[in-house]
Amino acid sequence: GVIDVVIAFVAFSLAAGATYVLNDLRDLEQDRVHPRKRHRPFASGAVPVGVGIVWGLATLAGAIAVSLLRPHLVWVVLGYVVLTTSYSLWLKHLAVIELAGFVVRAVAGAVAADVPISPWFFVVVSAGALLMVTGKRSSELAHLGDTGATRPVLTEYTSGYLRSVEVIAASLALAGYALWAFDSAIATQGGAGDVLFKVSLAPFAAAVLRFVLIVDRGEAAEPEYVLVRDRQMLVLSLVWMGVYGAGVFFS
Repeated sequence: GVIDVVIAFVAFSLAAGATYVLNDLRDLEQDRVHPRKRHRPFASGAVPVGVGIVWGLATLAGAIAVSLLRPHLVWVVLGYVVLTTSYSLWLKHLAVIELAGFVVRAVAGAVAADVPISPWFFVVVSAGALLMVTGKRSSELAHLGDTGATRPVLTEYTSGYLRSVEVIAASLALAGYALWAFDSAIATQGGAGDVLFKVSLAPFAAAVLRFVLIVDRGEAAEPEYVLVRDRQMLVLSLVWMGVYGAGVFFS
């Protein structure tokens, strides 16, 4: 229900905050020579390391406390913490494997909220997550080079390899969404919902292709900001949500 989703959201937000603090503390020296990350609180010295440690432990304790409200949730949150901590300490230095870590995170929320995961949802979200993180690495490689001064794993990648992964991820996302949309349309057994689910493929495909273009320009180093900074992506996302939401309403 809605309450389960809210509890999962709060628990994961606190857990993510704790693990990101750990990641920033772990990468302190590398962030200090990064053109953007050097302005982060710990790297810039605005926030003492000791305060960060206390804050990280406090938010982690809060995440566990909130997750205890739902017995099954605490194990998912702990698993997420183990995964992201392993990423911060070790996995992010392993080429390819560090890309897959983002795919695992993409479905953690649905598991935590006890929401059934359809096969197409898994394909689309996993491929989308892979596309975003690959685009991020590609842009970092283009701007920072492969010296490994700011991100050691970049020395393992080539622009050609990352571009190939981008193509594969984008293709999987588009194919998966097409099957998802048409499967949803069939389930409506005709009517407005049938048409709207099919039409939703157009803005989704346009958004994916727009993101690929942004990656190709080397402007996806911070994919989390692309949606709000790129007007076309923002408009396409809003159009997709409107069309798909209308499809759900009329089905």
